[in-house]
Amino acid sequence: MNRTRTITGLLAVAVACLAMALIGPSAVSQTAPSRTKQAEPPKGKVDPRINAQFEKPDVKAWIERFESENREVFARRAEIVTALNLKPGMAVADLGAGTGLFTRLMADKVGAEGRVYAVDVSPGFLKHIAEQSRKLGQKQVTTVQGTQLATNLAPGTVDLVFICDVYHHLEDPEPVLASIRQALRPGGALVLIEFDRVKGKSTDFVLKHVRADKKQFFHEIEQAGFTLDPSQPKVKLAENFFARFRKDDRPPPTPAPGKSRRPDRGPRS
Repeated sequence: MNRTRTITGLLAVAVACLAMALIGPSAVSQTAPSRTKQAEPPKGKVDPRINAQFEKPDVKAWIERFESENREVFARRAEIVTALNLKPGMAVADLGAGTGLFTRLMADKVGAEGRVYAVDVSPGFLKHIAEQSRKLGQKQVTTVQGTQLATNLAPGTVDLVFICDVYHHLEDPEPVLASIRQALRPGGALVLIEFDRVKGKSTDFVLKHVRADKKQFFHEIEQAGFTLDPSQPKVKLAENFFARFRKDDRPPPTPAPGKSRRPDRGPRS
């Protein structure tokens, strides 16, 4: 009797082990996440890989890309600068200046008595801008090393901040917008040119590259203490939009308590 029970028990254990051997790998493969699949960035957040290419940029290659007639903002550069309504003696900032295309054009408009601050996180771009400024005799140009959290412009020093195809690269827009607001003089302007992300209309590049649409960007900027200027000039752009904001007179917004900050890494467009 005992021998029969022992044999039966051994058979049960063997069957159980065999079953586990057969279903084990299958069950694991169904529940364990794949290690090779690339995680997509959260919706509405900047892709953390988007700015790696600007840490040590090939400046010559970026000049060919940024300063090409195939790029809408370059082809429309004269119209864009005219719409800024710059006057001699003004102080302006080119945020995310890159190769210095608009820095040079704005320097011509504000004249020798004005000031243009070329702000970028990339030392390679800033070095190029400084060299070009010296060659062109544009002593009114000053380069400023910015970060992902601040422009590093002194408070109340500029009349206008210009951001062209750069806003979507900001990893944490809130502190940068606060820094912009602080740098602007009373009644100062923030001019934004950005890719117009529209589902069913925009290119695959824009849909994958730009984290949000115009409505979301406007909301972020207005929450930071700016008001859309209803009298802004109309600039005809197909791939981008042009928007001018005014610095509000109201007190700056207070950051949410406990809000996390991303580490300082470099951006550009």
